[in-house]
Amino acid sequence: MDFDNTQDSGNTDQPQQAPPAVNIADFSSAVYDPYPKKKKGSGWKIFFTIVLGLSILANGFMLLGMVGMGVVLAGSSVSADDGIIEKVLVDGDRSNKIAIVDIEGVINGEMSEWVQKQLKTAEEDSHVRALIVRIASPGGGVAASDQIHYYISRFKEHTNKPVLAFMQSIAASGGYYSAVACDEIMAEPTVITGSIGVIMNHLVIKGLLEEKLGIDPVTIKSGPRKDWPSMFNETTDEEKRYLMERVITPAYDRFVELVYQGRKDVLSADQIRQLADGSIYTAQQALENKLIDVVGYLDDAIYKAEQMAQISGAKVVSYDEVFSLLSMMGAQSKGAISIESEILEKIAAPRILYLWDGKR
Repeated sequence: MDFDNTQDSGNTDQPQQAPPAVNIADFSSAVYDPYPKKKKGSGWKIFFTIVLGLSILANGFMLLGMVGMGVVLAGSSVSADDGIIEKVLVDGDRSNKIAIVDIEGVINGEMSEWVQKQLKTAEEDSHVRALIVRIASPGGGVAASDQIHYYISRFKEHTNKPVLAFMQSIAASGGYYSAVACDEIMAEPTVITGSIGVIMNHLVIKGLLEEKLGIDPVTIKSGPRKDWPSMFNETTDEEKRYLMERVITPAYDRFVELVYQGRKDVLSADQIRQLADGSIYTAQQALENKLIDVVGYLDDAIYKAEQMAQISGAKVVSYDEVFSLLSMMGAQSKGAISIESEILEKIAAPRILYLWDGKR
């Protein structure tokens, strides 16, 4: 058998073709620089790019905030008093409104001002037929609690409209102080209330300063009682009697008197003094002791307010503060010195409170 050997790779009769030419770079004169120079201005470009990006992002958030605020305002009505927005809780007859005024958290000067704004808004709204004061507070400052009581009483005097106190969670001490300004009091079944009384506390750091830090405080005063009580000296029995007579007893007597004014149809002055020993009460205990009128929930409170105002199908509204970017920025920009001075003031100054702190 014959084979064709023309494909044999070893055949030398075929002409050999040369491979194509390849250009190879010549690195023979290259010099390696371990510290290459950076292009001038590249760092600033990156910096300004980041700043621009953050600025765009911040403006985007501001725009979203404005749009969100617009959506909220579109579904609500703003009162003539700037800073108050009306929120609809239960839709109903617009000519028959029940306004809910909130007292939530520890009662202080800011809380007092906020309650005053809410009451003013409700008073200026001719469609408001009844008021529910919703309280969830352990109490707080004596002056602030008394101011809230006064504002509620003034609303009743100016409008002759019924006011129902509605307690949620806790309405003790200054919280109950506010409630007795209302015509009737309702509480949820799980409420803690009562704590009728006054508490005063202050720190004594004499031992810390002298024994631990070697500091000897010096006080120069015009009279022996000028610095009573002092955080730099132990409180003597004489000082305690003095403070009880001049501070605690007057505040306590006013508390008891206002409770009597609010509950005199069902409790005598002697009965109130027996209950006003600082004790707390559950809703059921408060009902049995006639510190409240009825136990129920918010729906019951709304129905009760309608009965008091002799209306039905009412529109129920509450109040909130309009979002303010400037006010928020102002709060965030509060200096550390200002914050430290406030903390120092709270530590150093004796506090007289209508407050249940849950520790006693």
